[in-house]
Amino acid sequence: MFVPIKPYLSTSAELSSYQHTKYHKQTKNQWARDDPAFVVICILLLAVSTLAYCAAYDHSVGHAVFVVISVLLLHFLIAGAVLATCCWFLTNTYLREEAPNSHVVEQRVELLYAFDVHCNSFFPMFAVLYVIHYFLSPLLVAHGFFPVLLSNLLCMMAASYYHYLNFLGYDVLPFLERTTFFLYPIGIVIILSPILILSGFNPSRYFMNMYFS
Repeated sequence: MFVPIKPYLSTSAELSSYQHTKYHKQTKNQWARDDPAFVVICILLLAVSTLAYCAAYDHSVGHAVFVVISVLLLHFLIAGAVLATCCWFLTNTYLREEAPNSHVVEQRVELLYAFDVHCNSFFPMFAVLYVIHYFLSPLLVAHGFFPVLLSNLLCMMAASYYHYLNFLGYDVLPFLERTTFFLYPIGIVIILSPILILSGFNPSRYFMNMYFS
């Protein structure tokens, strides 16, 4: 039974977000935002943080431009579109409550709303993996067990919080059921993290070498 999970996972900020989402549905007749400002803000912040990495670790303007474009496209837009589409398909196909009678208007998750949920979930992950990680990167890319441990813990925290916020985004929709499905990836992340730590895999070194080696 997963019923008791909701009271413990809710905070005042998230409840406020719930109310705003429901209010938006009542006034605009859609769950998704009609203002792309938050997406633009995410893109700008991601571009600035990537430029900071390039200024610290890159030595070519051309390559820096390539890195910025790659991060914006792959890390945010393409990955977000794929994840949002998967969640959109799963919710509409498997998680919608069956209408009690034919007179009830059928509700579906909008694809744009699924991308909104991704953006909301991405922002805290951005703060951890792009901002905090930047200031800790000299330590994280060093050799030794502690950098491996810290790097994996940062990734575990960021990924877990992403999936938690993703769950909240769909849990607020009254016509969905079994939304705790979106919490399951957190368990996978928690299981994989000790394995990666014990194997000596350092995600910070891996991605820094991939972009700046």
